[in-house]
Amino acid sequence: MVSPQKKKEFADTVKEIVDEDTFKLLTNPSYFNEHLHWTKQRDLLLEIAGDVSDEEVINSNKDLSKLLDVLEGRSIEGHRKMIASKRKEINQELDRIPIRIDEIYRGMPDLNGINEADIKAQIDALNSQIEAKQQQINDIRSGSEVNNIRKQISDIELQLSNLRNEHAQQGQQQLYSLKARLQEEQSNVSILQSKIRNQEDRKQMNESNISGYKEQMQTLRDQWSEKNAQEFDHESNCSCPTCGQNLPEEQLEEVKANFNRNKAKLLETITDKGKSLGAKVEQLKNDNLAIDLEINKLSEQIDKKQTEIQKLQTQIQNAESTVQPIEENPSYKKLLAEKNAAEQQILNLQQSVNESVQVVQNEIASLKEHQNNLQLDLNKFAQTEASKKRIAELERDETRLADEYEELEKQLYMTEVFIRSKVNMLTEKINSKFKYARFNLFKTNINGGLEEKCETTYEGVPYGGGLNNAAKINVGLDIINTLSQHYGVRAPIFVDNAESVTKLIDIDAQMISLIVPPTFDSLPSETKQTLIKLHGSYAKAIEAWNDQNKQLRIENKAKDEVA
Repeated sequence: MVSPQKKKEFADTVKEIVDEDTFKLLTNPSYFNEHLHWTKQRDLLLEIAGDVSDEEVINSNKDLSKLLDVLEGRSIEGHRKMIASKRKEINQELDRIPIRIDEIYRGMPDLNGINEADIKAQIDALNSQIEAKQQQINDIRSGSEVNNIRKQISDIELQLSNLRNEHAQQGQQQLYSLKARLQEEQSNVSILQSKIRNQEDRKQMNESNISGYKEQMQTLRDQWSEKNAQEFDHESNCSCPTCGQNLPEEQLEEVKANFNRNKAKLLETITDKGKSLGAKVEQLKNDNLAIDLEINKLSEQIDKKQTEIQKLQTQIQNAESTVQPIEENPSYKKLLAEKNAAEQQILNLQQSVNESVQVVQNEIASLKEHQNNLQLDLNKFAQTEASKKRIAELERDETRLADEYEELEKQLYMTEVFIRSKVNMLTEKINSKFKYARFNLFKTNINGGLEEKCETTYEGVPYGGGLNNAAKINVGLDIINTLSQHYGVRAPIFVDNAESVTKLIDIDAQMISLIVPPTFDSLPSETKQTLIKLHGSYAKAIEAWNDQNKQLRIENKAKDEVA
């Protein structure tokens, strides 16, 4: 017989065989389910069954055959993050394209009442008339000296034009750059304001739906109160509908029970509808909170853009005020003076023919004015064509982005199929290690995503949700069986409240059943009479029985302390 030991000595002895936590798992059927955190339960199950590799999952489902090529070395989670990022970028770009197209449409000129072919024909006719008038002037101004001076003036004008171009490039380049940035920031503000309007429209629609749902909920409450107030009417419900006689007494209770069942079922239906509407109201309220956050975020972005716009406008004003006029350029002044002097020479030479030339020039000016007006109308067709090409380009971009988005959706679906396949394979692999116990390792959320968990079940009933004590004990013994095989250690198992179990499952280990002894009054009458005869009186029989139970409780307590 083993001599008594102190608790520490016993713990040290057990530790030499197996660590304390493992010993608790192998000796207490409830320890795994009632004392271990679900994350530790999950880790222990994965340790027993082993994980499932990505390659095994892909090879198990032909729909995943293209997944390896799509991943390009990334993990499933990494690829899902990449898809989420790209989808966000594509959505943002798809939101911008209709706005840009709308801006182009608004900027297109009005072509009503004008014809491109007719305008070109009129311009060609005017060019011929202007050339004839110019030849007429040349004829009037015949003379070599005038022609030489005109050649000098032409050379001077070319030099003046070059100086003006250089001046424009040097002084205006910074100004053009600032104006381009200003236009871009103003366009961004318009886009952000459009998004805010869209969010406000969504929120208004949600508020309208919430009001509608609340009215429906109030109607359901009134219906529930009305139906709940209805009581069983003995006179109208307990007579035969054919002959009018009262129903037999044995049928009255059945009629009343049917009335109560129908009433309860109707109240339950009304309650479920009310809960469903309440959930919708809460969902719309949460959606509105998210919309408010998005509007605040967009408003902050607009404020930042407006500040940048003010800075750019100030910079543009400063740049415009510091641009030096071309007339102050010394070279320009010198060339302009030379041109004026040459023109004066021509005037002196042509005083005699000036009046005749002036008449023709006035006619040319009138023709050119008409020609310029026609050219403005003709430019509208080129501008419209360029706008249409840009719109077509944006529409092609929109189609391309939509195709890219659809491809990303397909890839996202493949990752979801992979995750669910892996979940099923992992769950089956773990459950195959147990005879009775089953484990749910994942929970499907409302949005379709998976959340890790660890829940023990038996025949579909959760361990902590309705499973009776006998089933809990047998499930715990099944888990101990698998754990004992995994660790290669078998220890005595203490089964508390064993009196509640009709049949314990077979287990290859010593099992100590702890049973609450019955009271003297609960004993069969034959047993009580035998004890009374044995001890001489009823009182002595009770005292002897209680002493026996007291000793049994002391022994059970000692076993619990050892465990």
